[in-house]
Amino acid sequence: MNLNDVNEAVKQRKRRKRVGRGCGSGHGKTSGRGHKGQGQLAGWTAHPTFQGGAMPMVRRIPKRGFHNAFAPNIGIVNVASLDAAFADGDEVTPQTLRERGVLKGDWDEIKVLGKGELSKKLKISAHRFSKSAEELITKAGGVATVLAGPKPVVKNKMGSARRRRVEAKTK
Repeated sequence: MNLNDVNEAVKQRKRRKRVGRGCGSGHGKTSGRGHKGQGQLAGWTAHPTFQGGAMPMVRRIPKRGFHNAFAPNIGIVNVASLDAAFADGDEVTPQTLRERGVLKGDWDEIKVLGKGELSKKLKISAHRFSKSAEELITKAGGVATVLAGPKPVVKNKMGSARRRRVEAKTK
């Protein structure tokens, strides 16, 4: 045996199994697709939720409530955590909140809530403030600045068909 013969049996790329090439191949006749049924036909693939004709689990489980996939993800910060993380006279921005580890994870907007006490004069910039948080910040001598976020959704109480009729009458 030579050194160059050691890895001769180890193949770099395994060839794919060619099915349907006669009975001698080990995958002849039905080519591993079984007898009869939907799966025997060429080009047939099952839907991800298909469960052999039974009612799929996705359709069996009851759905409750409503989930708005387009709603902004709001990061919540309490006044007490700001008091602990920042010194007197500091400026609190979304960047500084992330740097200091006060607000972790993914968020689109920041809302400051009024839980706890605030003893330091802070200049806080956030997208939203609760009334109690705004009162605590101004009481401590700080400033609450509202940042511009995504455009608010303006809901029209009139339906589109009714709106067209009203517009047509006014013209």
